[in-house]
Amino acid sequence: MRFVVPLLAGLLCPLVPITPVLAQSKVDLEQTFANSLTTMPTEELAISGGFYVPAYSSVAMSQGKLRVDFSVTLSVHNASETQALVVRRIAYFDTAGKQVESYLKAPVAVKPLATISISIPTDDVRGGTGANFIVDWAATGEIAEPVVEALMVGGVANAHYAFISQGRPTRTVGRK
Repeated sequence: MRFVVPLLAGLLCPLVPITPVLAQSKVDLEQTFANSLTTMPTEELAISGGFYVPAYSSVAMSQGKLRVDFSVTLSVHNASETQALVVRRIAYFDTAGKQVESYLKAPVAVKPLATISISIPTDDVRGGTGANFIVDWAATGEIAEPVVEALMVGGVANAHYAFISQGRPTRTVGRK
């Protein structure tokens, strides 16, 4: 009996219409990550920086004869134990450098040691093999540099792959 249920589920799945799922484009970070966010600081944002984060929604394998698609999760971690991190922009770009999505309607303040993330499903391959994110951040004073990473997960047949791409700082403006 325990083999019948998966068999029936497998047979019935093709009958269900499947629509492509696009990136988490209109994510409401304020609602989704309410427990990770705090009020925006009223003080001047004296320090700011940015990260470039390589991401791979697709990877060529077998001498380019096979394309493996990956889900992508971008995580922005506030590494400060005491200060809010203001995230000003999260933008997703494709291989040609064209912006695919912008994820923030307005800046958000992330609590100390809290995290926010963006998810792109496996079947959204708009980013391609050279996808990337730009994340702009700010703070009211000296702060531990945020940790920004992309996690890619995917597979082909019964081989599964997962890897992380670390963000690289692009700029820091303000006091050091």
